[in-house]
Amino acid sequence: MTSALPQTAMVFAAGMGTRMRPLSDNIPKPLVEVAGKPLIDHCLDLFAQAGVPRAIVNVHYRADQLEAHLRGRTSPRIIISDERALLLDQGGGIRKVLPELGPEPFFLCNTDAFWIEGPLSNLQRLADFWDPERMDVLLLVAAAATSVGVDWPGDFDMDVDGRLTRRAENNVAPFVYSGVGIIKPQLFANETRDVFRLAPFLFEAAEKGRLFGLRLDGIWLHVGTPDAVADAEDAIAQSIL
Repeated sequence: MTSALPQTAMVFAAGMGTRMRPLSDNIPKPLVEVAGKPLIDHCLDLFAQAGVPRAIVNVHYRADQLEAHLRGRTSPRIIISDERALLLDQGGGIRKVLPELGPEPFFLCNTDAFWIEGPLSNLQRLADFWDPERMDVLLLVAAAATSVGVDWPGDFDMDVDGRLTRRAENNVAPFVYSGVGIIKPQLFANETRDVFRLAPFLFEAAEKGRLFGLRLDGIWLHVGTPDAVADAEDAIAQSIL
């Protein structure tokens, strides 16, 4: 199945970054540097390289710093979603910008993780695998055992067709959500709350058999804590030897 590349990425940069303290005491977590580059730029550069023209970035904690950092960026073109008044969580952040997103599927992107790319663009691979007839959500997933910074027992099991099921309680699952995916905006069309989480929408899609995964080609780097910064930098250094 081949689909056109989604034209917009929803980039989540509004969180408080509490697990990244003390590095995030005075700067927002997306501006914490890994290998000389802020986390958010690692993410946005992947979208720029894939040809995604537009990114909506939500801001809350230390929003002025993020806005100033992103002001000069032209690829992708940045649209700021201002959540200074109220932190909306990821679901609420999406609902707020539904008019900007329009009716077409869009990319999701967390800013506490990125990856060392394999031979092909993982974002293009996602777009190529996307099938709106079968899927409401498609997540880029990584093998927990070969990823950097995974300190939890996995997120999903995946069948041979790519269909994801949620990790059972007290079990270990082989795949982790990379923080990037493709999702239909229609899932949020009837939502009336301002503040709500995204995860229940993913789990509901899984229960309907409409949550799919594509295995990341490359090395996934989860940078959620100060210790993980050094681990990610080590992995990057090893990859360019």
